[in-house]
Amino acid sequence: MKRVRINSGKVGLVFKNGDYQKVITQGTHWLFGFNLRVLVYDLANSFVAPIALELLLQDKTLEAMLDIVEVKDTELVLVFENKNLKTVLTYGRYVYWKGLIEREFVRADVSKIYITEKIDKALFGKNALNQYIRAFEVAAYEKAVLLVDDVYTKTLDAGTYRFWRNDTTIKIAKVDLRQLQLEISGQELLTKDKAAIRVNFYTQYKVVDIEKALLGSKDYEKQLYIAMQLALRGYIGTYTLDELLERKDDIAEAVFKDVATQASDLGVKVLSCGMRDVILTGEMKDIMNRVLIAQKQAQANIITRREETASTRSLLNTAKLMEENEMLFKLKEMEYVEKIAEKIGEITVSGNGGVVTQLKEIFSGK
Repeated sequence: MKRVRINSGKVGLVFKNGDYQKVITQGTHWLFGFNLRVLVYDLANSFVAPIALELLLQDKTLEAMLDIVEVKDTELVLVFENKNLKTVLTYGRYVYWKGLIEREFVRADVSKIYITEKIDKALFGKNALNQYIRAFEVAAYEKAVLLVDDVYTKTLDAGTYRFWRNDTTIKIAKVDLRQLQLEISGQELLTKDKAAIRVNFYTQYKVVDIEKALLGSKDYEKQLYIAMQLALRGYIGTYTLDELLERKDDIAEAVFKDVATQASDLGVKVLSCGMRDVILTGEMKDIMNRVLIAQKQAQANIITRREETASTRSLLNTAKLMEENEMLFKLKEMEYVEKIAEKIGEITVSGNGGVVTQLKEIFSGK
């Protein structure tokens, strides 16, 4: 005879000569016989069978006390204890004691890619579950195409997308939907009169059809750049340097119209084009500077000649007036005498004759 005490939260399995006999629960038990052995288990822990589980499950009393979870190769089972995620089970058999802890088992089929099970999103960040999930972020200003095994499946709006991690290949390709700008910087070109220049040109655009942009062409932005470059080269080659400098806006408008059609085939809408700078090379810059200096000098000479002509014409008119009016001649004569007298410290004249006449004789050298 053997006395066995099973405490609260425990359970015992009785074996005789190595064979399973029965299960005993909380309390004091008297066992009769020889070669008896009692294995005590904690109900808070999972159950690890000391012998083949199939032999133990022949005892219906024991079977009713156990939760047996069979997990297939293509499944995951989420184990919740007291409504909190405890662990994630992969393929295999797992046994838990009933009664002490409230457990819930959520089964997930990971052979598919979409997560259709009712799982709180807050759990996706936990390490126990996160390793079995693939996550993709699409920003608020983006859209994306979903490719499953390299086959287009659907277009994704902004948000976070999660898929089960398995052998299926999942890719997403994203597009920025904001207004974008493409620059052609330092493009070296020849004008119609063979002047070498560098041009900085820009285009503002938006992606409006992401399926065309991502699936219908390879590297749509690079193709848009080449289309702009070729259109710009074609138009600049038809203008002389002077025409180019005067008609930059016309060229930008022409490039805009040419590129707009090609951009539409790429899923892109061109909003505007513009020529930012026309930069002359070193030799051309020197030539243009000399031309500019010559032009300004010619303009200065014209202004000088115009002023000289006006001054001469004014003197001629004054002389004619003085010739016709003796009093005006006298006044003009006294004006000049006054100007000369301002620069002379002292003048001595005799009392004979008029003072003005004597001053005239002095200044005239008579």
